[in-house]
Amino acid sequence: MSRPPTFAPPVGARAFVLRTDRGDFAAIEAVPADGVALKGTALLLPGFTGSKEDFNPLHQTLAARGYHTVAVDGRGQYESDGPEHDESAYAQGELAQDVLAQAAALGAPGAPVHLLGHSLGGQIARAAVLLDHTPFRSLTLMASGPAQISSSQQQRVKLLRDALAVMTMTEVWDAIQAMEPPEETDTGDLDEGLDDRDDLRRRWLGNKPAQLIATGRQLCVEPDRVAELAVVPLPFHVLSGSRDDTWPVTLLDDMALRLRAHRTVIQGAEHSPNTDKPLETARAFADFWDGTADALKF
Repeated sequence: MSRPPTFAPPVGARAFVLRTDRGDFAAIEAVPADGVALKGTALLLPGFTGSKEDFNPLHQTLAARGYHTVAVDGRGQYESDGPEHDESAYAQGELAQDVLAQAAALGAPGAPVHLLGHSLGGQIARAAVLLDHTPFRSLTLMASGPAQISSSQQQRVKLLRDALAVMTMTEVWDAIQAMEPPEETDTGDLDEGLDDRDDLRRRWLGNKPAQLIATGRQLCVEPDRVAELAVVPLPFHVLSGSRDDTWPVTLLDDMALRLRAHRTVIQGAEHSPNTDKPLETARAFADFWDGTADALKF
């Protein structure tokens, strides 16, 4: 999970409700300023226990490069509603259909959107593209690997799922704080950024337990679908930090080769390049999207 520097939309961005055929989704968007030519629209999907605010540090740079960016909370994630206890609502196929509906709401005929997913969001994005790639101009997987998460992260997710089965969200939050003091919470995907600030606590409590349980399970059992994805006629981009405890960087290197994808490694960043090194990360996204202007889309 990323730790955004602020939960307030940056200058030039706004919070709004993205209305789709599959329901409403909380979102933050930024558009290029007057005089900046619009090059395209990008749909940004956050990771496990994250939210749309994780992309706040990227909007201004991407807007200046000509991109309309829309970051969303997925179903049952932070400010997007969803069932409290129905795990079937958060099956990967359901979440992938949500992404297709979001793309349909944002796109226009002949103007597919760039799709970008962080961590869990990357695997949901992949599932959406495998269902129907035609709404998309490209796919970027940021710190999102080919299959299940690392063994150490699986253990963390299992602890969370077990806790959610018997405790309230507030009790789980308090337990995390007791076990992981704020100064020691930069060691992994699950606990990164989980400190006692009010905004992070509010985000945590906004998540639906069934969503966390179901998507946590997905992360632990996700099969390798790279071969399926490799035959899809889209440009791919694999971006990561130079260190990652959730999927080893060497595994992401190999996935990029298998996809014949553009590969970017952000030096000095870890599992959340979007907040670790936002300027370098945003530039890498824009450079890749610029290069897809004449790419085959269908």
